[in-house]
Amino acid sequence: MSRPRPHSGRSYLRLALVPVLCGLLVLSACKGGGPAAEAQAKNGEEKKESEAVPVEVAQATRRAVAASYSGTTTLEALGESQVVAKTSGVALAVLVEEGQVVRAGQALVRLDPDRPRLQVAQAAAQMHKLENNYRRAQQLVEQRMISANDVDQIKYDLENARAVYRAASLELSYTTITAPISGVVASRSIKSGNFVQINSPIIRIVDASRLEATLNVPEREIAKLKPGQAVGLAVDALPGKQFTGTVDRVAPVVDNGTGTFRVVASFPGNGELQPGMFSRLDINYDQRADALVVPRTALLEDGGEPAVYVVRDGKAQRTVLKLGYNDAGWVEVREGLKPGDQVVIAGKAALREGSAVQVIGQDKKPATVAKAPAAEASKQ
Repeated sequence: MSRPRPHSGRSYLRLALVPVLCGLLVLSACKGGGPAAEAQAKNGEEKKESEAVPVEVAQATRRAVAASYSGTTTLEALGESQVVAKTSGVALAVLVEEGQVVRAGQALVRLDPDRPRLQVAQAAAQMHKLENNYRRAQQLVEQRMISANDVDQIKYDLENARAVYRAASLELSYTTITAPISGVVASRSIKSGNFVQINSPIIRIVDASRLEATLNVPEREIAKLKPGQAVGLAVDALPGKQFTGTVDRVAPVVDNGTGTFRVVASFPGNGELQPGMFSRLDINYDQRADALVVPRTALLEDGGEPAVYVVRDGKAQRTVLKLGYNDAGWVEVREGLKPGDQVVIAGKAALREGSAVQVIGQDKKPATVAKAPAAEASKQ
């Protein structure tokens, strides 16, 4: 029969430490698992922050906006004349060049006058002969040597000869072609020595002292546009320059085929604007001095009601708006926003209602501070 081995003091000590170590492990687990758990929690928080969509914002502000109708057209000269030859002949001299300023009545071209001069001389001789015959016939009728009918026939022939003489003189005057209006020679199609046909266009003159621009405007705008309204003008040939004019006349009827009506604006000629220039017109028909506006780029293009994303407490909120006028990249907001509201202008495509956002250029701390009260409430 074997004797039991006596237990040493060390064995009893080990058995006593086992419950203590287990308790420490449980307590450590309850506190979060030490440095490894803290690192994991930190990574989770950073991941949550990284899920915020970066966006650019702009504030709703107040500024003056103008309601306008915009369109494109070409400038036309108020006065323009196509000079044509009223008789035929050889051009002995062309007296003007393209770009030259001319006055009304100034000689432009001289044609060969020899043939018309001969016609004038023949008509004058026949007229003088009949005038003498008529004087003699009046004396003879008093002496009852010819009848009154003979005198009437001579008088008729005389009047006809005078008409022929006037026509020949007019034909002779046509050999000097003159300017019908004052302006600038825009084009010239003949040279000295060319044979000019009757009624053929030879020179074009434009009066650029006043220019016109004609727009075909949709009928929905007919009640808004009136004569006298201010018009802004920009032309591609003169970048950065703005010109002003007025609405000169508005057609009172709408074209059935196109559903448009004609609006004509006039502009003073200043030497820079020229006929034929491609231009962009803005007709201002109303203005608001203190309108609440946001950039046009803030509007959502989802096919629904006009809306924007507003940043509130680090979240994107889709807000429906009632809009007013559009003016140079700004849109008037009549309902839905207040001054100072931040609207998203870049990064909209990645947003949904309630998406977390990070405004580019702003510190992330405000978003973190906003979460602190919720965390403290959970601890309590």
